[in-house]
Amino acid sequence: MTTALLVAALLMGFFGSPHCLGMCGGLVTAFGLSMKDVSPAKRRALVATYHFGRLTSYAFLGLVAGLIGTAVLQPLMQSNSAPRILLGLVLVFVGVTMLGAPFLKNLERFGMRFWQYLSPIRQKVFPLNTFPRALSAGLLWGFLPCGLVYGALLIAVVAHNPLSGAALMFVFGLGTVPMLVATHETVGWLRDKIGRFRLRQLNGAVMVLSGLAVVFFPIAMSNMHGGGQGMKHGGGQGMEHGDTMMITDTNGTTHHDMSQMDHSMPNMDDDSAAMEEPH
Repeated sequence: MTTALLVAALLMGFFGSPHCLGMCGGLVTAFGLSMKDVSPAKRRALVATYHFGRLTSYAFLGLVAGLIGTAVLQPLMQSNSAPRILLGLVLVFVGVTMLGAPFLKNLERFGMRFWQYLSPIRQKVFPLNTFPRALSAGLLWGFLPCGLVYGALLIAVVAHNPLSGAALMFVFGLGTVPMLVATHETVGWLRDKIGRFRLRQLNGAVMVLSGLAVVFFPIAMSNMHGGGQGMKHGGGQGMEHGDTMMITDTNGTTHHDMSQMDHSMPNMDDDSAAMEEPH
């Protein structure tokens, strides 16, 4: 796993966080209302606690995704280029999803069934006036169905390394924190800036281009390198062999001509002698 992949996960979380706010806004509001009777200092600590729980759930899901990638994809990764190509294709897929393609909607609907199944457990964590309850609420929150989370999990799968998958998902979760802990005024400002400059779409386009580069750039470089080698070996060696053959041919011809000259000299003497004899 490279630093670039961690940065991509962080930016994916940050620029996709307006979507997270739409999905999680009601839950954040409910958490805030349940903490209205606690002091501001404890409230901030409780908020940090349930976000830590959420990121822990993301890391756990990333760990599972990495295990799945190791078990399922490892036998398919016999070729040295297969992991790179698969990672590139997943980056393209996630980038297109960030551009607005509804590829993960059905997966969100499936996840909603599991979220509804957790409803009795979720009701027991309210009000969030203690740290164990806040941590439990955050752990449950990590399983809220979200297409953006599922996209990040796909990247964790192709990392086919459990620890790398956990790290990717934790960093992705960090990217979503600023939007979800900001005040109402700051939320409005962030959403306006991200929406006005289409930063989510821009990040999606960057991910698509990055995925294409991951897939095709090494292939192009390999072809260029192979072409250069071919020219070097074909042209250079051909010229050297040609020179050697020319030298060999020239030497052979010279020796052959000299041989002919040596053999022809007696004939010339015989002819001269014959001409001098009287008839």
